[in-house]
Amino acid sequence: QVQLVESGGGLVQAGGSLRLSCAASGRTFTTSTIGWFRQAPGKEREFITTMSWTGDMTDYADSVKGRFTIARDNAKNMVYLQMDSLKHEDTAVYYCAARSTLFISRRGSDYDYWGQGTQVTVSS
Repeated sequence: QVQLVESGGGLVQAGGSLRLSCAASGRTFTTSTIGWFRQAPGKEREFITTMSWTGDMTDYADSVKGRFTIARDNAKNMVYLQMDSLKHEDTAVYYCAARSTLFISRRGSDYDYWGQGTQVTVSS
């Protein structure tokens, strides 16, 4: 079992930066693949990025590649999403997720555990 709690969302101007954090608890976190997703009002949930439990495999959606960076600190049970050069279209509720497997995935249905989400609003 893994519990996830996101923080760090807020209001930022276009071109600015935010760092989201996801605090994880549970014995299996360090061997879990992690992911970040987002959902804007009226839109489907969207994959952003994922990282393997070892940190050696990552994947990014084209819409955020080069602007967002995922990181994890297994010693602290923390996951981070650094978001730079934010755009108005990045406005959404952001979720971290975990799956109890070694393999990364873009599919939300592959993830077993989800946080409650944190709102990110980018003003244009």
